[in-house]
Amino acid sequence: MARYRATVETSQAPEEVFAYLSDFSTTADWDPGVVEAQRLDPEVREGARFRVVAKFLGRSSELVYTAIRYEPPRLISLRGENASVISLDTIEVQALPGGGAQVSYDAKLTLKGPARIADPLLGLAFKPVGDRALAGLWRQLNDQ
Repeated sequence: MARYRATVETSQAPEEVFAYLSDFSTTADWDPGVVEAQRLDPEVREGARFRVVAKFLGRSSELVYTAIRYEPPRLISLRGENASVISLDTIEVQALPGGGAQVSYDAKLTLKGPARIADPLLGLAFKPVGDRALAGLWRQLNDQ
């Protein structure tokens, strides 16, 4: 399993940040590894689905994510899956004492089937991808 955890702060209100990030179709706005993202259901809630096409290690891969935990305005967990990988992403938004919000992002990626033997190598490749996504998230939340 590869894992990437990070936090980013913004002066934006926690409720606005949560509303934006819990609509996982916005990942295409801030994650340079995401080629395409769309919400498949009319509203964001537990059970809502999102289609995400990501480019990773030179290959495009489509995952369908489902919101498995939805606790507005602070937490959403999404599980994405395709034939070769399972992704578990958790986004938590907390109010900062002086105003603004802190976003914690926890992403876990696990290969399926015989490819699981390469999980330790996946972790090495996953960190730079996560770093680029975190930089994009910071820009998106702080340049507005």
